[in-house]
Amino acid sequence: MLKTTSPRPRSRRTLDQSLVVLGAGALATGLAVLTLAPGISAASSHREAPMTAGDPRADSTDVYAFTSPDRSDTVTLVANWIPFEEPNGGPNFYAFADDARYNVKIDNTGDGVADVTYTWRFRNEVRDAENQFLYNTGPVRRIDDPNLNFRQTYDLTVTEGGSTRTLLRNAPVAPSRVGKASMPNYGALRAQAVRQVPGGAKAFAGQAEDPFFADLRVFDLLYGGDLSERGQDTLAGYNVNSVALQVPKKFLALRGDAARNPVVGVWSTTDREGADVMGGRSKSRDGWRQVSRLGNPLVNEVVVPLKYKDAFNSISPDQDRTVQPVVDKVYDPILPKLIQKVYGIPAPKTPRNDLAEIYLTGICKACGPIKADLNAHRLNKDADPAQIFPAEELRLNMGVAPAKKPQRLGVLAGDLAGFPNGRRLADDAIDISLQAVEGAAQTGKLVPALAAGDKVDTNDVRFGKTFPYLALPSTSKSGGRSDNRAADADQASTALDPTNAVAIGGVGALLLGTGGFRLWRRRNTDAG
Repeated sequence: MLKTTSPRPRSRRTLDQSLVVLGAGALATGLAVLTLAPGISAASSHREAPMTAGDPRADSTDVYAFTSPDRSDTVTLVANWIPFEEPNGGPNFYAFADDARYNVKIDNTGDGVADVTYTWRFRNEVRDAENQFLYNTGPVRRIDDPNLNFRQTYDLTVTEGGSTRTLLRNAPVAPSRVGKASMPNYGALRAQAVRQVPGGAKAFAGQAEDPFFADLRVFDLLYGGDLSERGQDTLAGYNVNSVALQVPKKFLALRGDAARNPVVGVWSTTDREGADVMGGRSKSRDGWRQVSRLGNPLVNEVVVPLKYKDAFNSISPDQDRTVQPVVDKVYDPILPKLIQKVYGIPAPKTPRNDLAEIYLTGICKACGPIKADLNAHRLNKDADPAQIFPAEELRLNMGVAPAKKPQRLGVLAGDLAGFPNGRRLADDAIDISLQAVEGAAQTGKLVPALAAGDKVDTNDVRFGKTFPYLALPSTSKSGGRSDNRAADADQASTALDPTNAVAIGGVGALLLGTGGFRLWRRRNTDAG
């Protein structure tokens, strides 16, 4: 491994306060791209790293973490894998890998190391492999229907304090949605895959409609320089494989006290067993290799240079702050320069310490230029400040109550229960991130020319009102609400006046009060 040096201080702020990155400091190692064994991927999100196509079952696409709207004493964690699942992709439909570990990790101390890890391990069963080619041999009406020829089950474990215990054993996976003839009532079938977990939690694993909505033609040099070309949801009609867990807050919080310690960092990983990774790295003691990692959306896509994308997926957040090559790119992000080149919109001045707060340290008055206490680990009263480090994690303040009228732009629209304070299914990650990289968090104003974002403001189908909240899988590439009537939900989306957005810098201070947190909001003077 190449030796890296610590980044140079760019201001009077300490180094740890200065590490910056849009979408969260995608700090990779100083290694060149890692070489993996044939068939093994080291990529996450929607095809953002060079090796994604090699192993889509290990490819984590999105992570969500939010206070459950109908059970406010719990947090719902959702992680998705296998991007761009074509609904009619038979006869071999979509299954989790049975030689991988799927993890959702929780950091409640702020050191970038997982304090709680939930792990899903899957097993395959084929009832008749010799005389059948079909996924199902007749209509499937029950999760244990004998007509379901291929099925998966999983074990769910939790690891904390060096000890691992099993929460569920041989739990059923909701099958891929083959179609109306094969699965006449898929909504009822999927509901049977929701399992109660000891301690008041719930778990789910199975196929779902991809909740990420965006016009990904942005990668054609930002819509070919013509903003009128926006508005097509690239993910509409595609499905993913999802795991979801609804867990009481006390199981995630530092010392089990969500009132004193409400902030947690969340990310997903995929581990492969027996991967022969070259480049000077030895195998882990138990033979497993991390090949995918995902916290905040859009990190690896638009921040990390190509050379380091695969390496980023192999490291833990506690290593992020140690890497020089990507840190330099973070201080001077690539995306604003591209926007300036194509559309003439001036890039904000660097270094971008505002982005460090949003994605790397969490937002707090002591963390940087955004003067608000929202979701930094420093707000945990029992956390050791000396052991809190910059790390790319999706941070959630569990003390912020669910919004009665959720706004798609989350915190930028004054909705403090939304991204980047955790991430809900309906949060518009593309538009929020685009405005953040253009400086809206500090100015209090949306950039007028980009106020409409990608013009894909909501998912093509509605989300559910109860756990696991995900929409039912689509049955045709065209998507459509008719496929998902059972997954109905309220989904507020308010368009903002670009001159009157509520900036993160104007939301005020998050104060500890009796029974939880209260947020005093004030508008940034620039917001007008």
